[in-house]
Amino acid sequence: MIKVQSEDFNLEEELITLTHNREDIGGVASFVGLVRKHNQKGPITSMVLEHYPAMTEQKLSEIEKEAHRRWPLQASLIIHRYGTLLPGDRIVLVATASSHRQAALEACAFLIDWLKTKAPFWKLENGVQGSHWVEAKTFDIEEADKWKE
Repeated sequence: MIKVQSEDFNLEEELITLTHNREDIGGVASFVGLVRKHNQKGPITSMVLEHYPAMTEQKLSEIEKEAHRRWPLQASLIIHRYGTLLPGDRIVLVATASSHRQAALEACAFLIDWLKTKAPFWKLENGVQGSHWVEAKTFDIEEADKWKE
């Protein structure tokens, strides 16, 4: 399931919904990304996330389908927020559920790495040093590259 939204999400409620009445799920892996208070340039006062809705939902759906193709998942969830967020706010939730933990863990890592480098969101960090657009870091690109088939 894909959700792109401006409003915050409740982690517990989302995970309960993901696994509700599912006796075939043996493990759930999840990741929550937050807005940091500092970056390399200094304190962050806010982050603005922009996206083009049709393109974003299509790309997120494609990568979710790829995760289901590669791993035996019973369920998955990607929630990504947009708009103006403050330090400590939740940005993203990725959750994967499978009969066995290894598939859930690997699929979750795959989705996180892909979101970090290829998801069509534009992030503008605002701080006391000014504003700048966030680009994928070399480390993040290398992590995503390990999933290439």
